[in-house]
Amino acid sequence: MPPVSRVNASKVKRKTPDPRALLTWYDTHRRVLPWRAPFGVTPDPYHVWLSEVMLQQTTVATVGPYFTKFIARWPTLNSLAAAPLEDVLHAWAGLGYYRRARLLHECAKLLHTDHGGVFPQDEAALRALPGFGPYTAAAVRAIAFDKPATVVDGNVERVMARIFALTESLPKAKKALRAAAASLAPEERAGDYAQALMDLGATVCTPRVPKCGLCPWQDCCLAYAQKIQETLPSRAERAAKPVRRTIAFVLFSPKGELLIRRRPPQGLLAEMMEVPSSPWQEGALPSIKAVARHAPYCATWQRCDGLVTHIFTHFKLEIAVVVGRGSGKEKGVWISPTHIDREALPSVMKKIIQHATEGGRPRK
Repeated sequence: MPPVSRVNASKVKRKTPDPRALLTWYDTHRRVLPWRAPFGVTPDPYHVWLSEVMLQQTTVATVGPYFTKFIARWPTLNSLAAAPLEDVLHAWAGLGYYRRARLLHECAKLLHTDHGGVFPQDEAALRALPGFGPYTAAAVRAIAFDKPATVVDGNVERVMARIFALTESLPKAKKALRAAAASLAPEERAGDYAQALMDLGATVCTPRVPKCGLCPWQDCCLAYAQKIQETLPSRAERAAKPVRRTIAFVLFSPKGELLIRRRPPQGLLAEMMEVPSSPWQEGALPSIKAVARHAPYCATWQRCDGLVTHIFTHFKLEIAVVVGRGSGKEKGVWISPTHIDREALPSVMKKIIQHATEGGRPRK
């Protein structure tokens, strides 16, 4: 059991949280999710894995439709392994963090060729697979195979911080929060317990205005006893995201099609389709004249009013959009602006195209 602070221990008589109480609550209040197996049905490890990868840094509401479409198109692990990467990236477009899609595809192929299309149940073996970190390996082991594992996501961290009144700030508190979670994990119904903790954090022990009156662990929650539940977990102040700037070149053909190309196989948005742009750099936005000399195509460029902004994990990108007219013979892929959803274009590129075709009028 992780230690609480001296102040906490002196004020509150400790009552150990009972996993059985949480499981009883879960049996009645569990969420119905597209990837979650009904009671009495053995979970499909492929569904569990796919959902966990999609849910990394993405909301349940956003993931639901993507998961359903993925399963309809690639109903088995082996069908996903046989799919062209281009198709997988296209289906992923809009979910963000595209490296997940590449590793998902790589892992599916490896499982197909080296493991007969079957997931290993050992946590260390799972962690050796592409894209599997500690959380994903523990989640698949627990939920798909009902094996004991310590599954800790953001919801679980919040529950543990409050139950144990752990006031150390994140991310430094992660080790203590994981130890707290490990101290409660039961040997039986490991999958249900992992999902119950996540459901508790998502629906009751919410970041703001937690519904403590509905919590099966209210009577053993140290934060609730001290009325500090809404202050936990504590987070260190985050530094402001740096701002990078670029100019995007949207080239139209005489027929009104626009030119896109594939990004390099390494780096941010690797192998996705893109509208060409100048380097993404901090500092003042380069002048159009200065950048036009290094434009990927010969054209007379006109700048659209306004900027496109996009938030990445570690920085904010501000994009000036310029449009030009080409011959239609330039090297790349010519597409209709009305068909951008058919291409593996990340959200930022769709924003650029929309700005060039709808929202931003070229300056005269």
